[in-house]
Amino acid sequence: MSSWQIIQQSLPLFEKGFVLTLWLSFIGIIGSIIVGLICSLLKYFRVPILSKIAVIYVEVSRNTPLLVQLFFLYYAFPVLGFKLNAELCGIVGLIFLGGSYMAEGFSGGFDGVSKTQVETGKAIGLSQLQLARYVVFPQGLILSVPALAANMIFLIKETSIFTVIAIPEMTNTALDLIGMYYRSNEYLLMLVIGYALILIPLSLILTILEKRVRYGSFGN
Repeated sequence: MSSWQIIQQSLPLFEKGFVLTLWLSFIGIIGSIIVGLICSLLKYFRVPILSKIAVIYVEVSRNTPLLVQLFFLYYAFPVLGFKLNAELCGIVGLIFLGGSYMAEGFSGGFDGVSKTQVETGKAIGLSQLQLARYVVFPQGLILSVPALAANMIFLIKETSIFTVIAIPEMTNTALDLIGMYYRSNEYLLMLVIGYALILIPLSLILTILEKRVRYGSFGN
């Protein structure tokens, strides 16, 4: 059987893995942005107790591998009485890891906001919520774009680790097919092409977005 025939036969399986990888990445990135934004604002405004919890979470999450986090969610949680299916474990693990990286990305942007503007906002009587909404968040978000873009690409690539808990995304699909048919070259090529189809267009879009933000061309 030729390499082209092998690729054609495996396309339906890779298509399912491709779609699942996209779905898990999308949910993971959205969840990570939400968690990261909340944590960064808690840290920026030094909210009592909650800011300390956010700092601890960020340190624990960033200093433990996703592989270990997935093993804990998939194997240790059931012992504690919380049984999650593989896909949910993958999403929770990706959000847990990604939230800390997004938090640091947002924090870098928020710290870049002029302190003078923040103090001016306080002087005219803006509440913490109003400061976040009208002063810190709009400017900090723009400054955070490069870090957030890098984190998005990082999280998509991290989905390849989901294979350790048997989630049938692209990497798991490729490894299963290699184990059954011993045709490494064809299946690894398809795996590379699959990730390239996701990451290259996204990278180009994010690069354009970064340039537009950097040169202030929004709305022009």
